[in-house]
Amino acid sequence: MPDQHSATSRPQCRLVRAGTPFVGKQGLTYSPAISAETVGAQAIHMQMLSIPPGGRAKAHKHANHETAIHAISGTSCMWYGERLEHHMTIKPGDYLYIPANVPHLPYNPSQTEPCIALIARTDPNEQESVVLLPELEHLVLPRALPTDGG
Repeated sequence: MPDQHSATSRPQCRLVRAGTPFVGKQGLTYSPAISAETVGAQAIHMQMLSIPPGGRAKAHKHANHETAIHAISGTSCMWYGERLEHHMTIKPGDYLYIPANVPHLPYNPSQTEPCIALIARTDPNEQESVVLLPELEHLVLPRALPTDGG
């Protein structure tokens, strides 16, 4: 990719079409858009997330990077906290903030409808700050996956 920030040129505004979807380390499907990889972003990245019916991520955190999410369609849920001890439900139109280094595990409680969300993160790379936390998986797997927001 050409250097967007060379000494002889100024950074340019760029129109980006959604890239080819990929499955991230977390086990979910992303459509990349703004990132270090696509436009040479230095402090932000944005992509579309899709969680299929009944789908879930692997327990993970984003090392040293904050995440902002806007739920577009479908209802999703998330376990979060050092021991995944907290739970919330995210509905279309909701905004969600995840502080840096907070373990979380999102999932789709619906067996028929996908969840779609727009994600922005302070890590300009699409997957660099993702840290999988397999040691937390057993904390969620035996539990029922509630959909009541509690």
